[in-house]
Amino acid sequence: MKAYKTMLKTELKLSLRGMDMVIFAIIMPLIVLIILGIIYGSKPAFEGAEYTFLEQSFGAIATIAICAGGVMGLPLVVSDYRSKQILKRFKVTPVKPTMILLVQLSIYALYALASLVVLFIAATLIFKVRMQGSIFEFLMGWLLVMASMFSIGMMVGGIAKNYKIAGVIASALYFPMLIFSGATLPYEVMPGAMQKIVDIMPLTQGIKILKSAMLGLPMDNIVLPIIIMLVIAGICSFIAIKFFKWE
Repeated sequence: MKAYKTMLKTELKLSLRGMDMVIFAIIMPLIVLIILGIIYGSKPAFEGAEYTFLEQSFGAIATIAICAGGVMGLPLVVSDYRSKQILKRFKVTPVKPTMILLVQLSIYALYALASLVVLFIAATLIFKVRMQGSIFEFLMGWLLVMASMFSIGMMVGGIAKNYKIAGVIASALYFPMLIFSGATLPYEVMPGAMQKIVDIMPLTQGIKILKSAMLGLPMDNIVLPIIIMLVIAGICSFIAIKFFKWE
């Protein structure tokens, strides 16, 4: 535990100095929230709706940090450590290589949590957003999205031959999900044909779960998204563990 705390403190300092995750995981979601808040304000999501457009979109915005850390940040860090022989060097020390992965997972989870707290405070105080559903169900859905996105990141980082390949794969997964899954461009304003296409993205399914929990919608509507997210997390985790390359 002492080694974990020491490494976590050191790696977190290095991450904060880089500022990449601060920008993409905390500042960017906040900017998206403010822009949507300014555009839509307290307007109903649709005519006769009992919730606002921003309340409908809050869960989607909350996934931006998870996507940034899990799909983009995590695989790049893991592949970079492999390329620099850092994972190999740790094999001859008392510190297990798995400790490095646990520390990185913890760091990106902290970023996602910090982003969620900042978003909730800003949405509540500035735009009067209300949690109409269950906070417990929302947090459980949020954790499920994190598990799914992080498993994808671990799979990419685990099987990519080098940092460059990991970057290409991560970018190919990250940017389409960020833009078209509903995290930045609201799912509800997309044409019907586009919605059918983006429904194949795992993050789209995760956003549906968070939206239902946020708005208190019937849970029957999210059974399929939950199953899809669990299957993705299971498959990607298995591949990451089975084929992970330490060097």
